[in-house]
Amino acid sequence: MSNRYDDRRAWIEQNYLALLTRRNEPIEQTHGWFTRYRHPVLTADHVPLTWRFDMNSETNPFFMERLAVNAVFNAGAILWNDRFLLIARVEGADRKSFFAIAESENGIDQFRFWDEPLVIPQTDLPDTNVYDMRVVQHEDGYIYGLFCTERRDPSAPASDQSAAVAQCGIVRTKDLRTWERLPDLVTPSPQQRNVVLHPTFVDGKYAFYTRPQDGFIDAGSGGGIGFGLADTMEGAVIDVEHIVDDRIYHTIKEAKNGLGPAPIRTSEGWLHLAHGVRNTAAGLRYVLYLFLTDLHDPKRVIARPGGYFLAPVGSERVGDVSNVAFCNGWVAKDDGTVFIYYASSDTRMHVATSTVSQLLDYVKNTPEDGLRSAESVKQRLVLINRNLHVTR
Repeated sequence: MSNRYDDRRAWIEQNYLALLTRRNEPIEQTHGWFTRYRHPVLTADHVPLTWRFDMNSETNPFFMERLAVNAVFNAGAILWNDRFLLIARVEGADRKSFFAIAESENGIDQFRFWDEPLVIPQTDLPDTNVYDMRVVQHEDGYIYGLFCTERRDPSAPASDQSAAVAQCGIVRTKDLRTWERLPDLVTPSPQQRNVVLHPTFVDGKYAFYTRPQDGFIDAGSGGGIGFGLADTMEGAVIDVEHIVDDRIYHTIKEAKNGLGPAPIRTSEGWLHLAHGVRNTAAGLRYVLYLFLTDLHDPKRVIARPGGYFLAPVGSERVGDVSNVAFCNGWVAKDDGTVFIYYASSDTRMHVATSTVSQLLDYVKNTPEDGLRSAESVKQRLVLINRNLHVTR
């Protein structure tokens, strides 16, 4: 028994160390919008062995996992003390998710989880599941984490054990280790997902981007990226939601859309990264897209390029929920470099790098969706004819 334990533990620890110290390699993209990297930055295999295995040879003679991890994905991101931190969604084999912080010096490889996952205080109505935290360093001095809190729908019959209610949970911290739980966000909508806090005050109030929904899965009469103001974070209430970016038929966001991370402030406006969902014969397809809003009125869109910015490719399309790209965390450095942390197929985390200049060029100079095939042809012809007259 002891030989079995020793051999397996040595083999697993050796492979784990190799994974944590592996270097990543850039993969240049033809489109020039961003650079992908060869390896995921976080997977289930990155989760510390002490979170998964009983390390005692007497109680675990075969060195088997006791608490298995299914996936690591949908991470918020922040630059903290010159280190890149991902606040990841870690999903156990029991389908319950929790939050844990992984840290890297360069933001593209060698992420290591902190010693323990985050402890999120409960409200009077305990969460069944929590996931997809957006982390925002607000000008009020706090770091806020906004996440989806899921509970079973109390109105559902006993025969339906899948009906749920999603709302926006809120925590805050100043050291990323101790988190204070605030009351869930209150809005006019029956359900909320993908709520994001704007990093600055707007008209002296806290500003939120929401995704109003009638149901847990379907947007129903809701949907689109909303915008609302609240007087305080200690019991935040939004009375009115204005739709900033709507769902539109036969586009990448016909079924659902929602903001990803908090927008990046640039000299030309607030840069937003969002996800769009359309239905296909193979199920829902999630992609990422960009848009720009006014610096002084962040709910007013001033540039809206058509089509997707990032979609899952190759092995990224395979996973627990296939054909999904999702992002709720990015980091913009002072030198203009942008690190985009996206998940593929609800399974693993990746990074893509770009610059503010590249992203602004893309947003301003990519034509808006014409919404009809004939308009798409016109856009291509304009580009072709312009290129025919280009001289080097």
